Amino acid sequence: MSGMAISLFMFVVLVGLLMIGVNVGLSLLLVGGVGYIWVSGLDPMLNYMNSAPYFQTATYSLSVIPLFVLMGSFATASGLSTGIFNAAAAWLGHRRGGVAMAAIGACAAFGSICGSSLATAATMAHVSLPEMKRLNYSGRLATGSLAAGGTLGILIPPSVVLVIYAILTEQSIGKLFIAAMVPGVLAALGYMIAIAIVVRFDPEAGPAGPKATLAQKTKTLLELLPVIIVFVVMMGGMYGGFFTPTEGAAVGAAATGVIAYVRGGMRMKGLFECLLGTARITGMIFLILIGADLFNAFLAITQMPTQAATAIANSGYAPMTVLALILLMYRCSAA
Repeated sequence: MSGMAISLFMFVVLVGLLMIGVNVGLSLLLVGGVGYIWVSGLDPMLNYMNSAPYFQTATYSLSVIPLFVLMGSFATASGLSTGIFNAAAAWLGHRRGGVAMAAIGACAAFGSICGSSLATAATMAHVSLPEMKRLNYSGRLATGSLAAGGTLGILIPPSVVLVIYAILTEQSIGKLFIAAMVPGVLAALGYMIAIAIVVRFDPEAGPAGPKATLAQKTKTLLELLPVIIVFVVMMGGMYGGFFTPTEGAAVGAAATGVIAYVRGGMRMKGLFECLLGTARITGMIFLILIGADLFNAFLAITQMPTQAATAIANSGYAPMTVLALILLMYRCSAA
């Protein structure tokens, strides 16, 4: 069997493992390891794994990942998520679908100090879903809004996914953060517009909530001050050249830790839970990095990427046609 055939077969196996719910990092390790042994043998694979995982993860730049994750854990423990949602709901909740719009806005704001879609979606679901249930929101609109809003956690800086992408592709983390800001804001606005369209055709899906007074709105804005201060200090310091992204993540984690201690009443038990949660998420991310590296090594020895690139170059298709096919492939894989 040729290298191309082996790589395509193992890719199908990888997709199958992911479809039945096997962990992404474990799936990449299993498929990459078995494929590597199939092509080169056991000893070469063991020799590769003897050093590759260390060099893949023992990088100073990767220390930014646990720091951003820890910052999100501290933000959750401090109760900032509740204040963010209350502020958004006070300004938008009196409109039809307003609480769902507020959840989107809260996801965007919380994502600016979290960097994880999973944490953003889980935290905002805990805060906003009971309010939407109380107002008899449609289950589809409520869960759909939270699922869509949660994706803003990996788009609006700081984003763990953007950090990983920047490290793997050797790009500037700061420039990626700047580039993601506008799409993140546009995505949040687009989700709100979509909610407005849905409730216009189906008013019962998102009933309007009570209207807050000006005093209540002003009070909720004060609850956003810690979020604004952390974001401005961290991102402003990075863009201003006062510290690197890793140092910025450390500053943000320290600031949210102080807020969690003062405002949220976090003590040793809460600190331990935040650290343990950070270790779990960081371990999961690093496992994916190690698995992806082994899978890439397997593809490299089969020469599948080179052969595929050559076949596409010799196909005669226009560049836009190739781009359309790539986008179609991504869309099918996402579905």
